[in-house]
Order: sequence, then structure tokens, then C-alpha cells
Amino acid sequence: MAGRYFDDWTIGDRIAHELRRTVTETDNLMFTLMTHNPQPLHLDVEAAKASEFGQILVNGTFTFSLMVGLSVGDTTLGTLVANLGYDKVVMPKPVFIGDTMRAESEIADLRESRSRPTAGIVTFRHELFNQRGELVCQCLRSALVSRRPQ
Repeated sequence: MAGRYFDDWTIGDRIAHELRRTVTETDNLMFTLMTHNPQPLHLDVEAAKASEFGQILVNGTFTFSLMVGLSVGDTTLGTLVANLGYDKVVMPKPVFIGDTMRAESEIADLRESRSRPTAGIVTFRHELFNQRGELVCQCLRSALVSRRPQ
């Protein structure tokens, strides 16, 4: 199990996740189609060329999902009870096909669960960067995480 238990975290802990991912045209197309998002910026090369971006813009919900996915192996794999919510999602820079993404996570808050003595709530600040080191997505994720078994 790669994830950490609630008891293993300290506020301020930071992880630079080793797993990276280059975004492909297929990633963007499939995710956009699976989620029924008809936005021409994601699907229509000519419309995207005429936009301020000048090229296909990667679907923002794919970008967000990739950021969380890149973090799971080091944070909650095997210890997650449930994701409780996502807050303050921002996308300060666009993502384009061919960009290579890397993620970092920091523990923003820890608190005991009042209803589940075998778990606690961890708030992660996830950040996603492109190959130029530009922040392209950030959020807070609250997760109910198991305590270390006694």
C-alpha cells in the first residue's frame, strides 16, 4: 500500500509526486466525448486556431482529474475511506496537447473525525505544473483517511 494513514501526516508535509504524464490528443478527445462536452475549443482545430489560444485547449476537467490522479499513489492509495470534497479549484494557465504534467501536494489541514474514530480528515493542497514549471491547476481536496490499524 502506497498511501499514508491519517496518523502519518503532519500539516506542512509536501510531496513532489514522481509520476508524470504527457497529455495526448486522444486523452483530450476521449475525456471530452465521455463527458459530453461539446466545447469547440476542445474538439474543433479550426475553432481553436481562431481563438486566443491558437490551438486545441485541453479540457479543464481532464486537467483537474489528472492532477488528483497523479497524487493518489503517494497520498491515499489503500487508505482512503472517501473523498469529501474539492474546494478552490483554479486554473491559472491553459494546458495544451503535448504538455507534460507533474504534481505536488501539501497537507493544508488535519482534523479528527467526530463520527468515525477509525479515520481522520486530511486536506490536501494539490498543484499541477507543466514542463515549464507553470502552475496550471490547484485545489484543496478533503479526504476521509483511515487511521493506522491498532
